[in-house]
Amino acid sequence: MSKTLPNLLRISLLAGFTTIAAASAAFASPGHGLPFGEAAKAEQATRTVTITMRDNLYEPESLTVKPGEIVRFVLVNKGELLHEFNIGTAAMHAKHQEEMAMMMQHGMLTPTGMNHDMSKMDHSKMGGMNMGDMKHDDPNSVLVEPGKTAELVWKFTKPTELEFACNIPGHYESGMAGPINFTK
Repeated sequence: MSKTLPNLLRISLLAGFTTIAAASAAFASPGHGLPFGEAAKAEQATRTVTITMRDNLYEPESLTVKPGEIVRFVLVNKGELLHEFNIGTAAMHAKHQEEMAMMMQHGMLTPTGMNHDMSKMDHSKMGGMNMGDMKHDDPNSVLVEPGKTAELVWKFTKPTELEFACNIPGHYESGMAGPINFTK
């Protein structure tokens, strides 16, 4: 990418990269909300759901939640590839897939992991952004490396057409997504 990259694309890349920073901590920060929900604390959870990630599928393949329910997701990557657990709408996933592709292109992600040493990367090709100073700001998403376990706690506040998905390039297209259904 050149230094003439439009500001909007820079913001988009920044937003997408924040997902990467989250994987180190593996926990979403309470207080960050989206129209359909917000991060919560583990002790507030009314239910724990274990999601097993394999290459390229989730077990279970779908989820059912209640409006107002707080779910603690335990995400176990039993595959050989890096995977993501991202709660969002189909449109959100489409946008995030573009950001994830950019991260792969620039070496921030590999098929099996994350580049944890961003300080050694040549940021001049990324529009001059200092990737090392970024903080996590995507509470609805976490990356999980092969053999690792992570956690995400989410309060589902408003019934919406949601799905959970892996937005690593090619994974969503291979079927690594599932619906989140609401009950009363």
